[in-house]
Amino acid sequence: MNERIRSKEVRLIDENGENRGIVETNKALKMAYDADLDLVVISANQEPPVAKILNYGKYKYELEKKAKEAKKKQHTVDVKEVKIRYKIDTHDYLVRIKNIQKFIAQGNKVKVVIMMRGREMQHSNLAFDLANRFIEDLKNDPIVVEKKPMLEGRNVTLYLGPQ
Repeated sequence: MNERIRSKEVRLIDENGENRGIVETNKALKMAYDADLDLVVISANQEPPVAKILNYGKYKYELEKKAKEAKKKQHTVDVKEVKIRYKIDTHDYLVRIKNIQKFIAQGNKVKVVIMMRGREMQHSNLAFDLANRFIEDLKNDPIVVEKKPMLEGRNVTLYLGPQ
């Protein structure tokens, strides 16, 4: 990468990290060449731009290493889906509650889908009651209702997230 520094002068930081003040670009390039290093613009949006004498390959490697480390520590929030029917048995219901608590503890969001088929659509109020029962039973946990229960096609959906 052999780009030119367009500015006549730069605010120079030498290879030891010492501030050399404002120096002509040609002189800074000669200093970098003499030290067998590169002149890299660190902050181009300043007047004059800030440049540093350093090993560009090592600098690029350090930047990539920091970016990789930051990506490793980053947690992506997934939306986990729990599908049920409104005629759910009590044991199955308790298992779904435990699953939701586990997903929320991991920092994920949960989409609860209460499915209805055919004539079950007449009893959508029972599906809403079940969704509200989920909210009621989870109110002691660190859970936020992101979207209240609503009808989406043939399903009643409810979105929960961590606090």
